[in-house]
Amino acid sequence: MLGICRGRRKFLAATLTVLFVPAFTWIYLFSGTFKDEKPVSLSPYEAPANSPRYVFNQRERESLEVRVREVEEENQALRKQLSLAQSRVHHHRNHSKSYSTEEGTGDNEVVHALAWNSSECGKRPTVEKCETIHIAIVCAGYNASRDVVTLVKSVLFHRRNPLHFHFITDAIAKQILGHLFETWMVPAVTVNFYDADELKPEVSWIPNKHYSGIYGLMKLVLTKTLPASLERVIVLDTDITFATDIAELWAVLHKFKGQQVLGLVENQSDWYLGNLWKNHRPWPALSRGYNTGVILLLLDKLRKMKWEQMWRLTAERELMNMLSTSLADQDIFNAVIKQNPILVYQLPCFWNVQLSDHTRSEQCYKDVSDLKVIHWNSPKKLRVKNKHVEFFRNLYLTFLEYDGNLLRRELFGCPSEVDKNSQNLQKQLLELDEDDPCYEFRRERFTVHRTHLYFLHYEFELSAENTEVTLVAQLSMDRLQMLEAICKHWEGPISLALYLSDAEAQQFLRYAQGSEVLMSRSNVGYHIVYKEGQFYPVNLLRNIAMKHVNTPYMFLSDIDFLPMYGLYEYLRKSVLQLDMANTKKALIVPAFETLRYRLSFPKSKAELLSMLDMGTLFTFRYHVWTKGHAPTNFAKWRTATTPYHVNWQVDFEPYVVVRRDCPEYDRRFVGFGWNKVAHVMELDAQEYEFIVLPNAYMIHMPHAPSFDITKFRSNKQYRICLKTLKEEFQQDMSRRYGFAALKYLTAENNS
Repeated sequence: MLGICRGRRKFLAATLTVLFVPAFTWIYLFSGTFKDEKPVSLSPYEAPANSPRYVFNQRERESLEVRVREVEEENQALRKQLSLAQSRVHHHRNHSKSYSTEEGTGDNEVVHALAWNSSECGKRPTVEKCETIHIAIVCAGYNASRDVVTLVKSVLFHRRNPLHFHFITDAIAKQILGHLFETWMVPAVTVNFYDADELKPEVSWIPNKHYSGIYGLMKLVLTKTLPASLERVIVLDTDITFATDIAELWAVLHKFKGQQVLGLVENQSDWYLGNLWKNHRPWPALSRGYNTGVILLLLDKLRKMKWEQMWRLTAERELMNMLSTSLADQDIFNAVIKQNPILVYQLPCFWNVQLSDHTRSEQCYKDVSDLKVIHWNSPKKLRVKNKHVEFFRNLYLTFLEYDGNLLRRELFGCPSEVDKNSQNLQKQLLELDEDDPCYEFRRERFTVHRTHLYFLHYEFELSAENTEVTLVAQLSMDRLQMLEAICKHWEGPISLALYLSDAEAQQFLRYAQGSEVLMSRSNVGYHIVYKEGQFYPVNLLRNIAMKHVNTPYMFLSDIDFLPMYGLYEYLRKSVLQLDMANTKKALIVPAFETLRYRLSFPKSKAELLSMLDMGTLFTFRYHVWTKGHAPTNFAKWRTATTPYHVNWQVDFEPYVVVRRDCPEYDRRFVGFGWNKVAHVMELDAQEYEFIVLPNAYMIHMPHAPSFDITKFRSNKQYRICLKTLKEEFQQDMSRRYGFAALKYLTAENNS
């Protein structure tokens, strides 16, 4: 790098010399020298020919003419040096664009040339301050939707410009990413989705062996997919991590000349050289070929040159011999470039440092500051072998666990479109009184929590009977150990809302992937609600878990409870027998608890009753909150053989099975207190009938007190605010349900 800068300095010095030395010489000649404050004239008419002054002027003129000739000779020599310098620079730049074809070799100047990003002597095209940068990404499925978030974080972390993401997705990725960006609410970010299923006929005729499947071919049809008004775009794989502002890459598009329409980095393995193993037959490519993990596209020019027809004809011809693609769209891009090299602008390789097996990526950087884009393009991903893989892995993990809420920063000076949701939210927050002692409680109701739906793969199909029941619960990191036990007790679908930080979400992912029990279940929907604020948003979590139930019925439980073995099938039969589809019923599952961390779980009602009699089990919260479950009438339940009706009473909070269309939980209640009570009250106001199931039960497992219950017990203001919110809820109930809701106020006053 230092060599390049020195060369450029010599180039500059030579140029200045050629330009300024003659100028100064002629200025000197015409202005004359100053002696006795009188200029020396070169004109012979200014003095008589025989005068001493004439003789002096004549001699001086002759000596100056000799000096001018010497200067002109020096200038000719400098011009020759300048020409040689230009040819050397041109040769050096051309040489730096390619690797040596021999493994492990390559000119050392390649590294110096590619390190121009850390040099002060390189002039780069600039991007306007508020110019929107367009990014296209193909993303399908649960895992890719999770991976792309890390890419987005790395781009948002460095960016200084408005961004417009164009996602080509299947229905799953659209649901996940659509909800994520909607709740992320990042300023100056626009998101559009394009249906990948509609594009399948365009590429389904191409046999593809790559693990990306049919979605790995969809970058070929971006000219047809993206809006006709879009002229240029950066195309990225989901396994990319940015280490710099993406505007630097966007600026490279301005360097394209002539017919250059594709910006690509050379492939950093020997794949297209065909020497990786015996009888290896890659698709045709220029030298090492190009990697399509990062692509710059001039869409307007591609459309004019009929890109669709170009790649189709090339693919059809090559498939006659190759039969299928091995590297999806990359093979076809390279085959087109092989025929039309003028289409490609070769990017410096630090714009796509490829961490695949047998990679030559080490030649792309000499220092950390040289890194721009890291591409985990090996199927092994983070487990790939590389000399500096620990550094790359740490950089990736930094963004993986980075708090995404911190990326909600404004781009000052760049006007962005006013989002109606954000506008309404701001209006609601401004209406709150910040001097209100319960301000933080009230504010929480309007907090938008970033939410990642279906964090892990989910798959469940309804049966013809349409009687399935989904267990609904919410949890934080300190209850994670309950998941395996619940999955062993409940074989039906589960919808869970997990309140985690970004770092905790990755801990959960490692925990789940390391659990045989959890990995054996595909009917558990894990929805990550990212932490924000000082309260545990218990009812928001419940609502999110409820909203993403796809069965007709749901069992509203808590994560600390283990359902009895066989409860899922028992509930399926019960919803049929009690005609739940056509009536508004809430089926109560009686709740019990144990104070023992190790419990021999009762396998039948008879065994449970025996444990009750022996004092091993108790009715839930009988010693601290009797009112919560007393209306279940446990005395009657002991001998009941058929379902029986119970009435609502003050502070009743049973665990119930309801239809999916039941009312949501009230978000004003956060942390500890009245969160379930308010919901059961609303069920009663909507005339749900409470039915106790005679052969169903669930048992609460012991655990340390939560942080929220500790605050409730120790903080007087917490209890005052909870009482205030409770009164306001009852007033709202009266407004919504009129005369029927008066009983709640009366019952509360009499309790």
